Amino acid sequence: MIDLEKARLHLEELGLLSAASLLDSLLERAQHKNSTYLDFLNELLETELSERQKRNIEVRFKLARLPYRKTLAEFDFTFQPSIDEKLIKELATMAFVHRAENVIFLGPPGVGKTHLAVALAVEALSQGIPVYFITLSKLIEDLKKGYEENRLDRKMRNYIRPRLLVVDEVGYLPLDNLGANLFFQLISARYERGSIILTSNKGFGEWGELMGDPVLATAVLDRLLHHAHIINIRGNSYRLKDRLKAGLYYGSPNGKA
Repeated sequence: MIDLEKARLHLEELGLLSAASLLDSLLERAQHKNSTYLDFLNELLETELSERQKRNIEVRFKLARLPYRKTLAEFDFTFQPSIDEKLIKELATMAFVHRAENVIFLGPPGVGKTHLAVALAVEALSQGIPVYFITLSKLIEDLKKGYEENRLDRKMRNYIRPRLLVVDEVGYLPLDNLGANLFFQLISARYERGSIILTSNKGFGEWGELMGDPVLATAVLDRLLHHAHIINIRGNSYRLKDRLKAGLYYGSPNGKA
């Protein structure tokens, strides 16, 4: 028992905390399996690595600031037949991130844009890819604060650093001149360096009005769309699908409930 405690202390001193806590059970399992010393050592180290990977993923999830965790398996593609499921599954391989490409989800509120954006972000995190999620309004608010405090470069780096940046709810609120210029600076800084997943309820033809400057909007779109996968979702509100299936939702002719 003294040797066992000594081994546990050595593991703890080396920072192998999971291996230290599971040492007893792994030794017992090795005895039952009549494992070799090498087999036992490999199992001990694999256990430590597995637990570290789980902890790292949890840390990445916290840093990513996702509003919730949703997966592609939870998305009902049969409810939104306009979506190319094969393309979404291809995007889930994260090849687009390795190529520094963008993904843009367009469509009216409630059709599943954010769900799909978050699901791809979850897949990226599970593959060890750094992600950051933010709505456009909060993004512009934070960049404006940095501009006013003469710390814009530091703020920009926060959004340039992640390999995958998710910008949600583009188009819900118009941008003033400063906000539009800050957004352009960020898009330019990430161009061909890092991937963006963007969701918007506005067609590209409406971005000039959204940004208050058609020329600037064209410059932003030129960079965003150069290497981009565009998914235009047409269909009913995904949030109301259960009520629609049950026949409990009735829309009026003007589209209001």
